[in-house]
Amino acid sequence: MPHSADDRRLDVEFAVPFVHRLRFTDDVLSVDQDVLLDVIEASGDRIPRVQFWLDECVVEAVPGLLDRVEHFREANADRFLSPGNVQTVPGGEAVKNDIHIIERMLKCMNFADLDRRSYVVVIGGGAVLDAVGFAAAIAHRGIRLIRIPTTTLAQADSGIGVKNAVNLFHKKNWVGSFAVPWAVINDAALLETLPDRDFVGGFSEAVKVSLLKERELFDDLCNHAEQIAQRDWPTCAPLIRRSAVHHLNHITRGGDPFEALEARPLDYGHWSAHKLEVMTDFELRHGEAVGIGVAVDTVYSSLAHGLSPDDADRVLHCLANLGLPLDHAALHRTDELFDGLEEFRQHLGGRLTVTMLEGVGQPIDVHEIDEVKMRRAIESVAEFAAEHCSTRPECPTVCGE
Repeated sequence: MPHSADDRRLDVEFAVPFVHRLRFTDDVLSVDQDVLLDVIEASGDRIPRVQFWLDECVVEAVPGLLDRVEHFREANADRFLSPGNVQTVPGGEAVKNDIHIIERMLKCMNFADLDRRSYVVVIGGGAVLDAVGFAAAIAHRGIRLIRIPTTTLAQADSGIGVKNAVNLFHKKNWVGSFAVPWAVINDAALLETLPDRDFVGGFSEAVKVSLLKERELFDDLCNHAEQIAQRDWPTCAPLIRRSAVHHLNHITRGGDPFEALEARPLDYGHWSAHKLEVMTDFELRHGEAVGIGVAVDTVYSSLAHGLSPDDADRVLHCLANLGLPLDHAALHRTDELFDGLEEFRQHLGGRLTVTMLEGVGQPIDVHEIDEVKMRRAIESVAEFAAEHCSTRPECPTVCGE
């Protein structure tokens, strides 16, 4: 039977509807537990199965957390089934650096008879959300994931995202998936015992998104940086919320939630940050590495792309006043650091595309880096860090190590 040319080539565009649910609570396991219950939906007349995964670092830091989760399960046994034990996994990059932990997660999900209308509730920092989220995304091609982030970084940035990953081949996030979480619940109480270093670290992502999206937010972060460093919650809470909403809007309305295009603007400053984490064996936390990366790319933007030097200087002061380190010995191993540009390109594919700034709220995509100017930017950031830390004895000790 003869075929026309049109019969042999069919290109059909289609869209898949998703709902991204973001909630803010004061105490999700107590007075606000209905918020969590409301996002656990029954399927017809079947009671859903729910499995809980907890970050071991958070269990150790938050008194009675495990007991509170157990009580929540028992008190709501008529609303959902939760077979087996509450599961715990190592916190921080340790959970992402051992691929065998993913196999253990999958075994637990299989043993609990979870299906695609079941729920995995994960309470933890960004690394644990990443790892458990990846396991949930590949089990049955996707179990509903409810994230409850316990760090400022995850609440302001990564917990809102649609990416899950673990590290492999000594490369950050080499194995992963795109999967929209069923719900994200940003809970204030779970930040109370977060160490100061990690509390402050998350605000590097807020600075990043403000530089991309909103000068007013950038101004507010600059003006209140020292209050943030002192953990003044009435100041911090709305800034975390505004950062989270910017990330949510970019993902849901930016036109490229799964990074199919050339650019990934939310990774401003990240080409070097991801490499620095690996180069320091994750001594630098992600938020700290992002702070350094944002500082370097901001100064580079002033040298190469017309960003106002005054704005670049404000960024450095803002990050320093937050209490973030702006230098590390690894930053000066520039030949190795610049390998991060190729790894950044490979991760997305195609030609190198890095986001830089022409102005605050004015991101641009560039496809090549002037290494001479980038080295100059690194030197400028290091010089600023040395001068700033010499007048501030409370500066983080990781600075300049």
